[in-house]
Amino acid sequence: MGGKCQSCGMPLNKDENGGGSNQDGSKSKIYCSLCFENGMFLHPDFTAQEMQRFCVDQLAKRGMPKFMAWIFTRGIPKLDRWTAT
Repeated sequence: MGGKCQSCGMPLNKDENGGGSNQDGSKSKIYCSLCFENGMFLHPDFTAQEMQRFCVDQLAKRGMPKFMAWIFTRGIPKLDRWTAT
């Protein structure tokens, strides 16, 4: 599986679950399991900026310096989930 989650930007090949799940139980090819489950977003009310802050915090909890985490997440507003509206 290639590409990245179109909600948070995580490389899909790094997803421990192999991707999020669609409503029919199949694997999502565009969203990771940290963002999408059973055909629904886990954070449906987030804005792109809120998702970016959430991801920075999660990466920082895993030991990444916040500045580096911000660099990794700066493209979130350009992902399909956030530009489709």
